[in-house]
Amino acid sequence: QVQLVESGGGLVQAGGSLRLSCAASGRTLRMYARGWFRQAPGKEREFVAAISQSGSTIYYADSAKGRFTISRDNAKNTVYLQMDSLKPEDTAVYYCAAAQVILRTVNGYAYWGQGTQVTVSS
Repeated sequence: QVQLVESGGGLVQAGGSLRLSCAASGRTLRMYARGWFRQAPGKEREFVAAISQSGSTIYYADSAKGRFTISRDNAKNTVYLQMDSLKPEDTAVYYCAAAQVILRTVNGYAYWGQGTQVTVSS
């Protein structure tokens, strides 16, 4: 059974930074692409960033480009999301996910974490 556990969320002022981590347990996910998604209250879950198995291919949502950085450490079975220059509109629950191929869509990701809350105050 695969388990993804996010950490690193919290409350930060606009312009601040947070680093989210997503650790996998129960099965190695080195051969899986990993993604970050977010869901604000009353809105659909949306794509933030994704990284291929080797890390050679990375996708970002337009809202994340230039501010967020996704990375992975396969030895630790962990993926990270460094978030800089945070804005109030980044407030959401952030989820990590794993898929067999790198995707920008919710569909296709087989494994999901429980989410971590990120709140950006103005």
